Order: sequence, then structure tokens, then C-alpha cells
Amino acid sequence: MPLRIILAGATGWVGRALVEAIAKAEDLELAGAVSRSAAGRDAGEAAGIDPLGVTISATLEEALGQPGDVVIDYTKPQVVKGHTIAALTAGRHVVIGTSGLSADDYAEIDARARETGRGVLAAGNFSITATLLRRFAVEAARYVPDVEIIDYASPAKADTPSGTARELAELLGNTRQPATSKPVAELTGVRETRGGAIGAPRPVQVHSLRMPSFVLSCEVVLGADNERLTIRHDAGASAAPYVAGTLLAARRVGSLVGLKRGLDAVMDP
Repeated sequence: MPLRIILAGATGWVGRALVEAIAKAEDLELAGAVSRSAAGRDAGEAAGIDPLGVTISATLEEALGQPGDVVIDYTKPQVVKGHTIAALTAGRHVVIGTSGLSADDYAEIDARARETGRGVLAAGNFSITATLLRRFAVEAARYVPDVEIIDYASPAKADTPSGTARELAELLGNTRQPATSKPVAELTGVRETRGGAIGAPRPVQVHSLRMPSFVLSCEVVLGADNERLTIRHDAGASAAPYVAGTLLAARRVGSLVGLKRGLDAVMDP
């Protein structure tokens, strides 16, 4: 029996690509779709492909009335937590592709997932190469004492930093060595130019740029005595890099109980 997917954000940049990919996959079935702007339309037609016989719902609550196994959410930061709690309460596993959630939000989601015995997989970036950036940066931070992140995106991106940068900073905060740079609290001048501190117990400084010509890029800079290492991921204009990782997450999230962060949680056998 195919895995039944309910897709929230079905007419968004990634959502449209996911509709087409799910329709082509033999082991997946689009059971429901959500988009306020396209409610009442066929999900396939709205995504620019042949009709699929799936009518888009205006709300996730409406879509959850259909049988389903996994909810994939690519919506907005202000609604994704509510969507996730509702999906868990309805007995569905959840894949979160929407960025902008805080550590407290994730803690609440994890608690609810454990209460319901369901799995949630959240990633700031479901690209395979972005996941490798995360893996390589964590490995390097175990040996190189100073690390900072530069986060690049288009002027229209609402959340700062990006989910990729925030998630990476939180992970590095648990693994990095003590920095040799002067603490921000001891600096003079305009301290905000040192970026925002994210992660614990050893926060990482994150600097966000928002300007034309960027889609999404994340750069990790590590510095040691007389040497420096830079690891960088650049995304293009297509949503294709995120589709394969999102569908891998959907196929494997059912094996989880509670919240896992990052695609690498299900990449290895």
C-alpha cells in the first residue's frame, strides 16, 4: 500500500515540485493538499501537471479529515507549529520543511510527538549537499576552536537567520571547542556587528545577509592559528535539491518516535 501524504503548502515553491514528485512515485500517494490561495482546485492542475483527483483544502484541519500517514509542511513559520501539533494529535507523522521555529517550539513538538507515539523530522534544509555541509562542519568544529556562520538569502526571505544556519549553529553549539575570540560582551563599539549568538553551551555567531542575486547560501568559517577552513553550500533557483531529501524523510519518519533534527538522522542505514 502506498504511503499516503498530506502536503501543506502545495502551491509554494517546493510544494509544487513535491506534488509532481509524489505523483510519479510508485510507493507514494498524494492523499491531501493544503493551500489557502488555491482551495477548491485540483492539486495536480495547480502544480502545473495533469489533474490528480485531489482537491486542495483551505486548512490542514480540513485535509486531516482524509486518511493519511505523513504530513509534509512547507508553509509559514507562524503556522507550522500549530500544523504539527494538529497532525500529531490526528495520529500522523510529520516532516517539517518550514524554517523559523525556535528551540522552545521544537521542545514542545518533541513532547507532543512522544505523547502520541509519532515521529517528526525537521530540517532547515532537506538538500543532500546541505546535509553534507552540516556533517562536515560538525566534524571540523571538533578540532578547530573558532567557528562562525554567514547566512545568505534573497531580500524577500522573512526569517533570519535561515533555518539552515539556525539549525547548524544550534548543532555546533553542542560540539564546538571554546572560542579564542574576545567575548562579545567585552567588545566596544557596535556589538551588533558581531552577529547574533545562537546555540548552547558555546554559542556560534551568525551573520545574515539579505540581498538580490542570492537564493540560499550558508558558509561556515573555521579559524585556527595560521590557517582557515571555509565550507559553503549554495542553492540554485530550482526546488529540485529539496525534493529528494523531503521524500526520503517522509518514507522514514514512521520509524521515529519524537522529534529528530536534520536529514542526516535518517540518511544512514
